[in-house]
This record gives sequence, C-alpha cells and structure tokens, in this order.
Amino acid sequence: MKCNVGKIDRIIRIVIGLVIAVAGVIFESYWGLVGILVLATGIFGYCLFYLPFKINTNKK
Repeated sequence: MKCNVGKIDRIIRIVIGLVIAVAGVIFESYWGLVGILVLATGIFGYCLFYLPFKINTNKK
C-alpha cells in the first residue's frame, strides 16, 4: 500500500475527520462514522478514492 496522501492533505483530513466524528457523537448521528473514515485516511496516508483517478498528493 503506497502512500498517496500528502502532508497538508493529511492534516486537513485529520482535523475535518475529528470535527465530523465529534459532531456525530454530540448529535448522536451516523455522520460520526464518516468522520472516522476521513480521520483514518489522514492517519494512514492512503485514500482508496484517489486510485481510480490516479491522484497522488504525496510529493516525494
């Protein structure tokens, strides 16, 4: 599994994922699960949705 999410993209995903997950818990909504998915892509640095479009924001 090759990292395809860059540093700034990862930071944005982690922040947005945390906000959505916390809002999901506070409002008792399933949107918290979407936040966890976004958070996981930020933590692991790999996004499955980038593959079909051949997007790679990781600059080496």
